Amino acid sequence: MIDIWKNRSWGPMLLKRIPEPFDSKEHIFEIKFDGIRAIIFASPKEVYIQSRNKKDITSLFPELQDIKNIVKKNVIFDGEIVVFNNGKSSFAKISERMHLKNDLKIKKAFLDNPVCFVCFDLLYENKNLTTQPLIERKKYLSKYPDNEYFIKTKAIDKEGIKLFKQITKLGLEGIVAKKKDGKYYINKRCDEFIKIKNIQDGNYLIGGYEKKKNNILSLAIGEYIDKKFVYAGKVSLGPKAKIYSQVLKQKKSHNYFADFNEDINYIKPSINIEVTFLEKTKNGHLRHPIYKEKL
Repeated sequence: MIDIWKNRSWGPMLLKRIPEPFDSKEHIFEIKFDGIRAIIFASPKEVYIQSRNKKDITSLFPELQDIKNIVKKNVIFDGEIVVFNNGKSSFAKISERMHLKNDLKIKKAFLDNPVCFVCFDLLYENKNLTTQPLIERKKYLSKYPDNEYFIKTKAIDKEGIKLFKQITKLGLEGIVAKKKDGKYYINKRCDEFIKIKNIQDGNYLIGGYEKKKNNILSLAIGEYIDKKFVYAGKVSLGPKAKIYSQVLKQKKSHNYFADFNEDINYIKPSINIEVTFLEKTKNGHLRHPIYKEKL
């Protein structure tokens, strides 16, 4: 077993995804926050923040240095860095923070747009805890107090369907189901953690396309707002989709988009498709849009 405190070239355990919520005595259920997955290595002298893809992102979030004030040992936390906006985690706002490079802009951002680390697991406390059951790791984690920049997730027992209905009403991203006796497997995607997302949907028009590898079409989609055809994002379309040949048969046209201009094949926005997505960003673009085949 590697020394996960000294050797930091590893990534977190990832979540499998299923479409529907469920109830289970063997699981606990937590709200899924929409942010940046991160591993935090903390000691009384150091806070080192590592992204899901093992990049050092410590300098981007200076406010999280306060976490060293709540620890007395070498610890490793697993969680999500989020920005709360009107009580909800906002991916758009955390994305703004992730792309800052200038130190002055970072300092201004953490004053105007502070992040919070939402912690859901403790992997190390002067020893490796990953082989211990989740419930035991949660007991270790419970000793660390919440503050302005560090909060622990709240879990409910058994009732995953009830929690999912509640978060759906609130417009939150989804829930996570976790096996109570589950161990933590670094660098792996395991069914000890399962995510169930709250997916939104809508109808959009195809305004253009580009052919990618394996004959996949990247569709530029949009909608009419105040009589202007406004760009909403790109959706992949496979050759087996019912409308695939219909798209390719469309005559090339001028660019109908009012706010989008790339070197693609533009067509008249006449084909309507249904798309599922997580949320709309502040500029109206869809996050993780997926084409939904009509049955």
